[in-house]
Amino acid sequence: MPPTTKRLPTAQDFPSSITVTITPPPPSHPPTNILLLLHGLGDTHAPFARLGAQMSLPETACIAVRAPAPLPFDLGGYHWGDDVLFDERTGDMDPDAGFQKAATRLLLDDVVRGVLVRKCGYAPRDVVLFGFAQGGMAALQVAAELGKADPGQELGGVVSVGGAAPAGASLSSSGKSGEEAEGKKKFKTPVLLCKAARGSSVSDAAVRRLKDSFEFAEVKEWRRVGDAMPSNRDEMLPIMQFFARRLKSVRAVPEGAVEIS
Repeated sequence: MPPTTKRLPTAQDFPSSITVTITPPPPSHPPTNILLLLHGLGDTHAPFARLGAQMSLPETACIAVRAPAPLPFDLGGYHWGDDVLFDERTGDMDPDAGFQKAATRLLLDDVVRGVLVRKCGYAPRDVVLFGFAQGGMAALQVAAELGKADPGQELGGVVSVGGAAPAGASLSSSGKSGEEAEGKKKFKTPVLLCKAARGSSVSDAAVRRLKDSFEFAEVKEWRRVGDAMPSNRDEMLPIMQFFARRLKSVRAVPEGAVEIS
């Protein structure tokens, strides 16, 4: 049985195969929420651990997770894909290389269900994912897999910066009929997708696929060329507004109060 009260995860709670950096909430704040931070292709979790500390979100523990697979050919960094694929036209690595191992098994089964829910007393609704590029794709895959397994379940939310919904995160990949895909059977986890207005790796078709698959999907275009992490207040503002809507707070809530959803 999962614990009846939440507790802050520790590194020892995670399987030895998973590398994380945990940043606790600000002093005197309970760990009401969990924010999972997922880096992009070829990066590591270290910059995202620093990001979590800099944001210092109220009542929120930040966990930066390192992708499981190192890049080949001594390229350095890690990736979330099931394989390493190259685009025949450009020669670049294809970020959508399947996410069953990383997203479904590692992030959803091991991290969310295995550690946060069963060991630490969180519900999926208490967990928000923030991912950049391929990390954002992995985050969207986690939300989709949760919705496929239990249509009534939702994460606290997903923020994807420059990461499109992968092919496996679409409603059509879950075996839903066209009628169901257009109705209330869409995945319930709210999503914020941030992308560059020009030169984004997120195509118009990918935006349509996202909105066709998720019930609440907001797209914010930044006035810049090329996708990158937010670099100013205007770019960070919609992300912080999303966090303000989706992160819970129990401070000043009377003991014994019941949440009505």
